Amino acid sequence: MSKLALVTGATSGIGKAFAERLAADGYDLIVVGRNNDRLEEFAATHPDVTVRTVAADLSTDLGIDTVAEICASEPLTMLVNNAGVAHYMPLTELPADKARELVHVKVVAPTMLTRAAAAGMQERGDGKIINVAGMIAFSGPADKSVMPRRAVYAGSLAHLVAMSQTLSSELEDTGVQVQVLCPGVVATEFHTRQGLDLSAVPRMSAEDVVTAGLRGLQLGEVVCAPGVEDAGLLDAVFKADLAAFGGQSPELASRYRAS
Repeated sequence: MSKLALVTGATSGIGKAFAERLAADGYDLIVVGRNNDRLEEFAATHPDVTVRTVAADLSTDLGIDTVAEICASEPLTMLVNNAGVAHYMPLTELPADKARELVHVKVVAPTMLTRAAAAGMQERGDGKIINVAGMIAFSGPADKSVMPRRAVYAGSLAHLVAMSQTLSSELEDTGVQVQVLCPGVVATEFHTRQGLDLSAVPRMSAEDVVTAGLRGLQLGEVVCAPGVEDAGLLDAVFKADLAAFGGQSPELASRYRAS
């Protein structure tokens, strides 16, 4: 049976690198993006595999519903939720339309596409879901000196981390793997489109991010952090999360009681 992957945000950066690697590995592809010309160019340059192009805007309900229907009806082997926008700015300065776009692309779309794909994967007993987030998901405790401020962006990535971890447990022993991929700064068009010049900042290649994600699946990693050498740091974060979760009580904590 042929392998079939759907990749969102497939026209550039990490998404294109995923599509390139999966095509080289013999996957048939459904590539999703806003730029139809780039999608068609990708399909034309990969004649050895079947490539279906879907021009869809995942910042809209119509775009999300269109791709979700494909996820539900096609026998996907892999789903890569990669599409993204940044809109780095403080919440009080973030225009409402940009806030809505960001939440749709990085929260609503991956949630609904994952929901649509997971049921069929579970029924078939096989499938892989990769949600592309970023290390900014772990930046919430940072003080105000850390720039640029990006509350909605950080929060959207944190959603992907928590959702992927919880879903992985829900799908344990079903044959379906879930991973959240958390790179740091990557050398793509992503920041340039936001008007940010990071050319002087050391950056990982999109190809290395893909290598880490696919190898992370083999290693059974639910949270894959391509640039973190000491995986024990991540384990410490997750143990602390569970310690706080398990340390709750129905009794009011003493620090909140009147003295």
